[in-house]
Amino acid sequence: MDYRKFLGKVESAVLPYLGGGTVDTATRRLRVTTPVAPGWWRFELKGREATAREPAGPEGLEALPRVRGHVWGARLVLEGAVARPLELMPEDEPSPLAPVSARRWHDGALLFDGVEFEGEAEDTARRALEEGQPLASVKGVSAPLRAAFGYALLEAASRTLDIRFAPAETRGRVLRVAELGRPEAEACLRALAEERRVHQRALEARRVAEQQRAWLDAQTVRATELAQEARRRVLSDDVSRGRGAPVGDPSRAEVALQGAGARLLHHRRMAGNQLEVTFSFMGERFVSVVDARTLQVLDAGVCLAGADSEVTLESLPSVIREAIDTDVLVITRHA
Repeated sequence: MDYRKFLGKVESAVLPYLGGGTVDTATRRLRVTTPVAPGWWRFELKGREATAREPAGPEGLEALPRVRGHVWGARLVLEGAVARPLELMPEDEPSPLAPVSARRWHDGALLFDGVEFEGEAEDTARRALEEGQPLASVKGVSAPLRAAFGYALLEAASRTLDIRFAPAETRGRVLRVAELGRPEAEACLRALAEERRVHQRALEARRVAEQQRAWLDAQTVRATELAQEARRRVLSDDVSRGRGAPVGDPSRAEVALQGAGARLLHHRRMAGNQLEVTFSFMGERFVSVVDARTLQVLDAGVCLAGADSEVTLESLPSVIREAIDTDVLVITRHA
């Protein structure tokens, strides 16, 4: 088979574009040549590239798996209090806590499908939310609806306290928040903020200790190898400024994350041969700092109890998954 003929083949397909640099078909991921507004587009596919030609209506949704839950902002709350981004929402937004169906696209994204019939439970929960009342005494409210209610309470408390949170950080406590109301929401967020402060203090203490060890090592070197002092200082300066060492190719970070089931959103070069990567995983956004050459994690952006350096960018998503599954995730860097 002549691969040149394959690369030159041009196809047309209607696909959902969710932003970023790629778009997914049922069988492959393609690089978008020119970003456009999120929505359904007719793409021209050639080789590994996709070019948006014109807006289009959804196609093929009926063949995709249906997912049902309750809407909270731009997320769909499912069983297990999982809150996933709900993509391509209509201009006429659903009512808070409304029952909504979505379709799971080939890359796992949830695409808005429609609002389903609403019962008494949704209306009761919505009125309780408006009146600031908990759901402890309310019967007939499903677990996903209770979780959506709890997330809505946390969101309101977050604005008041100015404490950011991600659903995955509070998933294990959100049903208790729904049962006990606003005081529990505030207590949950304050506890989360304290965990972040503890992590930051430990991180600063570790950095100071590392600086002290580095200083002592430097003194030992100067005391025992005075003849090479000047050369060692020059080399040290070169390494700290990133000279004489190749800067890593950011595409390696994309490949590492993709292999672990995550999606690279963007990256930023930093001093000291470091690379800041922002990626999405399990419906959340994470920001991590890695060594640009080795992809060794320098700051995971989540609390790893000081074990950041034991993780690589490729293994970081699995560590995050375990933290989410065991309800111990604490995000320390935000996009």
